[in-house]
Amino acid sequence: MSSKILSDIEIAQAATLKPISKIVSEFNLHSEDLIPYGHHIAKLSENCIQKLQEQSDGKLILVTAISPTPAGEGKTTTTIGLADALNQVLKDTNKQAMVCMREPSLGPVFGLKGGATGGGYSQVVPMEDINLHFTGDFHAIGTANNLLAALIDNHIYQGNALSIAPSSITWRRCLDMNDRALRDITLQSQTRDAESKVLKPYARQTGFDITVASEVMAIFCLATSLEDLQARLGNIQIGLNTLQQAIFASDLQAEGAMTALLKNAFQPTLVQTLEHTAAAVHGGPFANIAHGCNSVIATKTALKLADYVVTEAGFGADLGAEKFIDIKCRKTGLQPSVVVLVATVRALKYHGGVDVVALNQENLVALKNGMVNLQKHVHNLQQHFGLQVVVAINHFVSDTEAEIGLLQTEAAKFGVKAVVCKHWAQGGAGAVALAAQVLSAVDNKIAQANNPFKFLYPDNMPLQQKIETIAQKIYGAARVEFSLEAQLKLVDLEKNYGHYPVCIAKTQYSFSSDPTLRGAPTGHVLQVRELRLSRGAEFIVAICGNIMTMPGLPKQPASERISVNQAGTITGLN
Repeated sequence: MSSKILSDIEIAQAATLKPISKIVSEFNLHSEDLIPYGHHIAKLSENCIQKLQEQSDGKLILVTAISPTPAGEGKTTTTIGLADALNQVLKDTNKQAMVCMREPSLGPVFGLKGGATGGGYSQVVPMEDINLHFTGDFHAIGTANNLLAALIDNHIYQGNALSIAPSSITWRRCLDMNDRALRDITLQSQTRDAESKVLKPYARQTGFDITVASEVMAIFCLATSLEDLQARLGNIQIGLNTLQQAIFASDLQAEGAMTALLKNAFQPTLVQTLEHTAAAVHGGPFANIAHGCNSVIATKTALKLADYVVTEAGFGADLGAEKFIDIKCRKTGLQPSVVVLVATVRALKYHGGVDVVALNQENLVALKNGMVNLQKHVHNLQQHFGLQVVVAINHFVSDTEAEIGLLQTEAAKFGVKAVVCKHWAQGGAGAVALAAQVLSAVDNKIAQANNPFKFLYPDNMPLQQKIETIAQKIYGAARVEFSLEAQLKLVDLEKNYGHYPVCIAKTQYSFSSDPTLRGAPTGHVLQVRELRLSRGAEFIVAICGNIMTMPGLPKQPASERISVNQAGTITGLN
């Protein structure tokens, strides 16, 4: 008689959690270091963060993945399982590991992907709280963003002393929800004539972005202190005046109130895994339409607390990992000791041409064909960033011994060890072999010396060349084509912001800007349709192909499965 396979939420709800004060006591933290949000969630106080600056840093382990597929890769699950496994391996030492990851967005929670707290027996908990409102950080970020939008329109209404040109306003409102109806809206408002005081109507086109694509989210995740946060918020460019001069948030005196809204949210939030490993969950920019990494302050604080910090970067290594290195590491001095590249047999067969409905069937030919996707990601990480790579094979019950063997053999041909992991079913115990391989790589000083860490491009490379470098070296593109609008913007941005790094916004499903091109396509053309200045975050966003900064809901959204039963327990959230 087979036992029932529990859903993620059933596993999480059956778990016995420890008080968060007990979790952090392993790091010699005390109740006065915490700002509790109930028994199992707490933020670290500003005093605690300052006190920790005297500590030395631990080792940073970055988890990324092959190009995502409908089959799923389990990157977040692997991040959590690896941290749990490291603590099992380290249990007889004085060393500790912890997780550092992004907060889930309500867009995918209610949309197509579902929650982002891991799965099976490798989850962070309390799962429902983290996936839904959590500590209200995303609400604070969205409110700060929309306060600036309201101040802009109010300034124009009150007489427009700054002579803001309404047609030049680039600042958009945001909402943490997938809602395609808000992508493009006509704003009907009024402006008061400076002399006659008569109100005159005007209209302008604008729209909403999802909160995780907003510049405020990017600033929140790149700022190193409240002072830095406020300065960056003031540096936001919202548009131009009638003389074509830049207008900043500081011109509207917006940065102080925006920082006040973000003050409490800016403190990193701690929770735990099912195996009571400490986890910092803070910030959450998407990696396809933003820079895809959790907050700098959470990562740096975690490195002061733990000997090994396991963090993740969104979607495939062409997006999240590239931005982690070329934006987050460039801006902060962070440097991963090793990269774990998550792959599945099913996903590689998909990249080899198999339809989703046939992925559970053994297909060695398709698996071998799909290995080009894994190989390209490994090559990028090793050759262009100087990083050691360990491949984590996230195991599915449909995987055959022949398929696992082929994957490991092929991976060895391009110089990496591929380790089978069963953390979804077994928790940390299922990833002990991966943890051992990761620790070996972290301690491999010879490999690190022979292939030192590096960025893909220097700061002084022109913006167009930076975009072309990413497209050709990381994506395998033949060339980049810029729309006329993007060409004009490129010339303008190069004058003052040519030293900024570039954040490519494109589909996560392919190396190209065409989501239907699987594997590792070459010779394709990256289509750049729009460039956006993120002056506070200090990078340039290049929007490619048909990618949207406000996603839409699928035909059958995940929200249809979510409910609350008579006992007041949430069901259907996964």
